Amino acid sequence: MLNFLKRNKNEENEQPTRHNDSTVDANELLEDVQEESSEEQVDTELSLHPSWKLDEEEVYVYRFMNNEHPPLKPNQISLAGFELHHMDDQISVGAFVRNSLNKKISFNETTLILMTEDGTKLGRKEFDLSSLDELPAKSSRPYPFIFDENDLFVPVEEIPLEGWKLAFELKKSAQKHSLDLAESWQQSLASEDLEKLKEYTESLQPPKPGEVNFMGLKAVQADNGDLHVTMLIRNGSEKNISLQQLPLQFEDASGQVVARGGFQLDNFEVKANTSKPWTFIFPRAMIDTDELDLSKWKAYPTQQNQEG
Repeated sequence: MLNFLKRNKNEENEQPTRHNDSTVDANELLEDVQEESSEEQVDTELSLHPSWKLDEEEVYVYRFMNNEHPPLKPNQISLAGFELHHMDDQISVGAFVRNSLNKKISFNETTLILMTEDGTKLGRKEFDLSSLDELPAKSSRPYPFIFDENDLFVPVEEIPLEGWKLAFELKKSAQKHSLDLAESWQQSLASEDLEKLKEYTESLQPPKPGEVNFMGLKAVQADNGDLHVTMLIRNGSEKNISLQQLPLQFEDASGQVVARGGFQLDNFEVKANTSKPWTFIFPRAMIDTDELDLSKWKAYPTQQNQEG
């Protein structure tokens, strides 16, 4: 284990930084964390890695630095950086990994961000923190983190010795795919039908990230012969999408395309990670058959098939 208290000659003029904590809720980082309801703040006790062999003075210094940390709230994990060194084409960062849970924890692959205090990212690296070993309940363990130059976003020499912090990179939790209704639909749908449509939409396998697809919901032929086709336009992107026009084809149970139409949409927007229903009306003149068989059907834009 790298001992930060022993510096090489090139580091004689480098001074340790003040403590800087980056704290997250444990359930944002670890699975199966049961939240603790206690409101009491937690002081984390120094815990040295089992493989470290330190003399009494070194242990004293680590204990002194650890005692300077402010208490944590229950259910928190923290990175408290205390020292940064330049080492040729690497940066070595010393930080206490702190655990306020009432149980021991362990890590696997975990991505850390080196940044300035104002949030500007200086580097990013995935560490295998199984080597940290189990971290006891309510404890704090010093640990070295080495960033190679290809892990950094700026040259090694531009990494500041002061005003930095180390933080966990949290994965964005997947937003639940939901129903997006136009105002006209909200006003016209009965509350019971609205709830059913919402439940149905949320029960479907969501689109793949970035994917936009179309799902048939309902097809009926009106008394005047027009064909009303309701589609669910599904946006798996993290951005809103806008449709200006949509060419649609319709196949009935015969498997033949029996209707085609180009539909103009007035700034039709589907919000990010939502599905929006819309009804497209094929006038009787666009239908190529006198008798539609709607026991099975497909409606789809060019080169995209969706069964109904």
